[in-house]
Amino acid sequence: PGPPAGPGPEPEPPSAEGQDWEPERGRKPGLSAEPSPGPEAPPPPPASRSENLRAPRPRCHTNCLEAPLSRAFQRLGRKVGAHPWIFLLLPLALTAVLGTGLMYLPRDGEEDLEEQYTPIGSPAKAERRFVQTHFTANDSLIFSISRKSTEVPYASVLVVSNTETLLEPDILEEISKVDDAVQALTVTQDNGTQIPYSEVCTKNQGSCVPPNPLLFAWKRNKGLNLRTITFPIYSLAGQIVSLANILGGTVLGESMGPSQLLLQAKAMRLQYYLETGEGEENERSKAWMIHFLMKVGSLEESLALKKIQVVYFSSLSRQLEFEATSMTVVPLFHLAYLLIILFAIVSCYRCDCVRNKMWVAVFGVISTALAVVSGFGLMLYVGVPFVLIVANSPFLILGVGVDDMFIMISAWQKTSLTDSISERMSDVYSKVAVITFQLFVLLFHH
Repeated sequence: PGPPAGPGPEPEPPSAEGQDWEPERGRKPGLSAEPSPGPEAPPPPPASRSENLRAPRPRCHTNCLEAPLSRAFQRLGRKVGAHPWIFLLLPLALTAVLGTGLMYLPRDGEEDLEEQYTPIGSPAKAERRFVQTHFTANDSLIFSISRKSTEVPYASVLVVSNTETLLEPDILEEISKVDDAVQALTVTQDNGTQIPYSEVCTKNQGSCVPPNPLLFAWKRNKGLNLRTITFPIYSLAGQIVSLANILGGTVLGESMGPSQLLLQAKAMRLQYYLETGEGEENERSKAWMIHFLMKVGSLEESLALKKIQVVYFSSLSRQLEFEATSMTVVPLFHLAYLLIILFAIVSCYRCDCVRNKMWVAVFGVISTALAVVSGFGLMLYVGVPFVLIVANSPFLILGVGVDDMFIMISAWQKTSLTDSISERMSDVYSKVAVITFQLFVLLFHH
């Protein structure tokens, strides 16, 4: 037998051809041929004890008012969308009922400016009541304006000289004509009763209080030396007279005791105080003042005054100006509503009949008008006094109402067309809740 077969030659490693991979040289046995991953990221450091014990930071919520308002308006919008006829007819019926309160609207009521434009229960009013209680005076015998704690009805005439001074006899003569003409005014009432100035003037020892003590002294003694008059205190027949509030545009000379010599005076005031009382006395004084305001404007022309100019004022002038200003606005209401309706229609008009909101704009303005009627009627029903200046408020209400209407139309156009009417209305109401509430508070404050 032949010799034993030795170990055969070692098989060659398989060729790389046909193989998916070739072992890398120097690879240690047992290692995977996949590429080793990169170095791992170091683990985060352990949290400190103080960080573990730190409490979570509280979060502030600023929608504590917005959220409930939005939810409430959302529910309201859903109800409006689900029951439109109820919310259409109910406001009309409510306006018809409350609108009947306008029959209590005063036609020719008088306004007390102090009562309507001053704070209720103010300390000044309490102090005045204290003075009136503890310091009484009989004005029917001796009238003194400095002792009055309330405004006395008066008519005031301011005379201005065309020359440097009115302390001349010829100019004082013209001023005297004005004084005589004012005191000669007599008003005739509807029942034929005549009210002369002598019956409504305030009196001092049975005679009317002179409107200007210096003019009164000159009329009684036209030889009065006008070059020796002192200002502001003047001693007239042993009686001290203050000229500070009856002369204006003064030029003073040398000192004479506590006063100075009066060289020139440009203006003089004539003050006619009228009676105050209850009922008939006030009505008579008011009637004479109205007659005064009607006639005094023509005195300068009727008396042919050459050297002086005349202006006038009365305690009733402010109230008459308030009433006249308010009444000039009332005729503009119709024009204002027509213009705003036209503006709303033009702003909301679309050529697409589906997206056209013309009638929405019209009814938005009409709803504002209904709100004005309802609000005024309710206030008159509960007895709130009507102030004539409030007649201007419909303009403010109309502006706020139309603004809210535009906001709601804008929110409606942003809703989904696939949603139901109720869902779209609830979405609109929830989005406009805050802004409409702010405008309501603003309007209520005004």
